[in-house]
Order: sequence, then structure tokens, then C-alpha cells
Amino acid sequence: MSGHSTYEPKTGFERWLDARLPIVRLGYDSFVDYPTPRNLNYWWTFGGILSLCLASQLITGIILVMHYTPSADHAFASVEHIMRDVNYGWLIRYMHANGASMFFIAVYIHMLRGLYYGSYKAPREVLWLLGCVIYLLMMATAFMGYVLPWGQMSFHGAVVITNLFGALPVVGPSITTWLWGGFAVDNPTLNRFFSLHYLLPFMIAGVVILHIWALHVVGQNNPTGVDPKSKADTVPFTPYATVKDGFAMGVFLILFAIFVFYLPNALGHSDNYIPANPLVTPSHIVPEWYFLPFYAILRAVPDKLMGVLAMFGAIACLFALPWLDRSKVRSMRYRPTMKIHFVIFVVACCILGLCGAKLPDDPVIPHLTTFSVMGSDLNSFVWLSRLAALYYFAFFLIVMPFLPLSEKTLPVPDSIASPALSHPAAVPAEATAAPEMKG
Repeated sequence: MSGHSTYEPKTGFERWLDARLPIVRLGYDSFVDYPTPRNLNYWWTFGGILSLCLASQLITGIILVMHYTPSADHAFASVEHIMRDVNYGWLIRYMHANGASMFFIAVYIHMLRGLYYGSYKAPREVLWLLGCVIYLLMMATAFMGYVLPWGQMSFHGAVVITNLFGALPVVGPSITTWLWGGFAVDNPTLNRFFSLHYLLPFMIAGVVILHIWALHVVGQNNPTGVDPKSKADTVPFTPYATVKDGFAMGVFLILFAIFVFYLPNALGHSDNYIPANPLVTPSHIVPEWYFLPFYAILRAVPDKLMGVLAMFGAIACLFALPWLDRSKVRSMRYRPTMKIHFVIFVVACCILGLCGAKLPDDPVIPHLTTFSVMGSDLNSFVWLSRLAALYYFAFFLIVMPFLPLSEKTLPVPDSIASPALSHPAAVPAEATAAPEMKG
């Protein structure tokens, strides 16, 4: 928590404004004098990187809207017009398209960091839930944005995903019809998705403000998982955290620039440069890479309804996380067994992403003959995705609640400062010299 404000207005105008709208005080207390745990590492820089990504997506999106035509007859041509005729339109479009991928790279790292260091535990449950809401809104925004170019993969991806809602009992068909705006994916669908794609980023920005507000109420977590107890445990946000965040943002922007200028289409699909044609279905319909793990979970279940429930259940586990983990130790740094399970969980997520990109019946190991179960070869990506999905749910529903009953944890330090100041590099050389050398 930030505690009492130390901001002092220096000019007459600042004093006048501070008495009526203390916005400068708010900025000073939030980003200058805010007490930050002194042991934060570079995994804590992704919050700032995500803010940068959101700003980039909002600015480039507003510019693209000025030239885009949300019509089934003209959407594809308007995107080509942006690329070829609008001044620096190619740059704005590539920044926006690759910016979505950069956004998800940063958010996945941010979420895994929170998972590893226990940033979802009391008193930070609301902070975690708001982050999950942001993630859900990001997924909806990204999906609708992917439909807007109205290429082959955009169109047929929209058909596949919207049809999934039809599997839900009672309300499914009504939701699908509302999303379509009719009885098939067509012009009304594109208009709905365009409208929502433009609206949702501003909703994300609003929830981000709540997220930051909640963060400043409960304070930042840190690698030890121990809350600050004295001024020795913290440093001012500026210059310590700002310099570190600024350096990390610079490195991230270099990665972003490499994709924008040298690999602009590496994360997309070539079929999206073909105009949408309802009569020609692509041989392999795949979503964007950041949806692939959930797509693999969907395909891992033979029944359509159960597959949809499993896919949504995978996201619901994230919302329930603060109440699933029963361990009293916050950071996995002091939980060796849980650390092993976390590594396996990350590997399982990567395997799900790989399986989502492959055809279900493709062999995992070529030319290896095995036997079939439930109509599918055991040496196939559908079975690999089933195993990975099984561990995904086991991690949340079995490991998290029940491992703390038997796990042996390492000693947790009494304060943030104690492990940092006990490091040999933090102790002056003369304090550790032998007695005979001091005189």
C-alpha cells in the first residue's frame, strides 16, 4: 500500500489544481513515490510492457478504422487499399496485426509469472480476477479482429468458432443467430464483429485502470512472496522501477520491430490473403497461435458439447485459481515439488499449442505403427492433446488443492530485505575480513 501522500505542490497553479482535482498528486503517488519491493526482477516489467502494447493497439486501431470498410463486399479490398495506397498504411497494419501477438506473448508471460510467484493469493484475489477479465476481453477482441480482413481463414474461422456456441443447450442457437445477425456468417456478422472489436479495447482500458487501482491498494507481490514490513523492504518506484521497466520495454520493442519489418506475416496464415469464399473451405482451419492450446482442448474431446465445456472450463480454472491453491506459502521459489509441477504445466501448454496447429490424425512420430483407441491412432496429435489437456486440468483441480497437504516447503525469509542484505555482495568487504588483516 502506498500510505500517506508525500506530494507537495510547488507553484500556485499546482496548489490551485491540487485543491480541486488532485490528478498530479495521484500520478506522483502512483508512479514516482510509490513504494516498490526492492527485490523485483525483470519478470515484473511485463505490466509496463502490456500497457505499451495496449496503447499501440488503440492508436493503430483508430487509424486503421479511418480507412477500413466493414462490408462483406469491400472489407478485403479496403485492407489491400490500406496496405498499398494509404501513406504508411502497411506499417500501421503490420504494427496492429503483430501487436496482437506481442500483446499475447506479454500477457502469457505476465500470467505465468503471477502463477509461479503466487500473485493470485490473498489479499490479491480481486487483482487476479480483474487480470482474468482483461485476458477474456483480449481473447474476444482478438478473435473479432481476426475476422475483419475477410480472408479465407478469417471467414471460415468465424464459421467454426461461432458454430461452437450452437452446441450449448437451450441458449446456444439463439447466441449463434445473434452473433451471425442472420442464418449464416455474412455482412451482418462482419458489422457486429467490427463494432465490438472497436468497443472492447476501450473496455479493456477501463478494466486495466481498475487492475492498477487494485494493485496500488494491496501492493505489489515479489519473488519471496513476503509482504513489505518496513521502509528497508521497499524503494521508490521512480527511478528504480521506471529505469528497469524502460530498459525491458526497449528490448521488447526490438523484438516487436523485428516482426513488423522483417517477419510481418510469420505469425499469420497465407490463406488470409485470399478473399473469403463460402464455397471453398481451406484444407486445415486453424485459429491464431494464441488460441491454439484451447483449440487443442476443444478437439481433444470427441463430443462437441463436452469439448466446448472443456474449452471454457480451461479458462474458468484461471478464475477459480485463488481458491484452488491451498498452500500457505505464496512463492513457488520455496515449494520444490510444486515447481516441478509448474514446469510440467508449462510444457503441457506448449504441447497443446503444437497439437492445435496440427491435424488431429497426423502422426506424432512418423512411420511409427501403433494401435487405435476410440477410432484414433495412439500415435496421433489428438491423443497427445488429450494427455496434455488431462495434465492441464489435473494441475488446477488435483495438484493445486491436494499437494499442500503433503508437500515439504523451504524456509521463507522473515522480510524482503533479509535475503537481499545477507548476500555476500551486499556486505562491505572490511566487515568480512579476518581479524588479523584488520589491524
